[in-house]
Amino acid sequence: MENKRFTKNDNGFICQNCGKQVEPLGVTSRNHCPFCLCSLHVDINPGDRANPCGGLMKPIKTEPDPRKGYIITHKCTKCGGTTRNKAAHTAKVQPDDLDLLIALTVNRD
Repeated sequence: MENKRFTKNDNGFICQNCGKQVEPLGVTSRNHCPFCLCSLHVDINPGDRANPCGGLMKPIKTEPDPRKGYIITHKCTKCGGTTRNKAAHTAKVQPDDLDLLIALTVNRD
């Protein structure tokens, strides 16, 4: 049986890093806090919540992409795993902090 590569999971949450209430995006799944850009290491495939790690994912850099806007690279503070996610800086509900996204473009490992 084929596994889905994406599961829509657009629930609000309280950020485990900064404690702010994060609202659903309304269009697709929100996977990180728009205020501090942190996430949790909970997915194997986007939205599946199947990763047992559960560690805090900190943003380590962003890269501008001409078609997708900004791509955020997160690194897990628990297992060291990394993921890349599209930023939601143009969202109508709680857009990502554009100043923080731009500041993270300087970190080009």
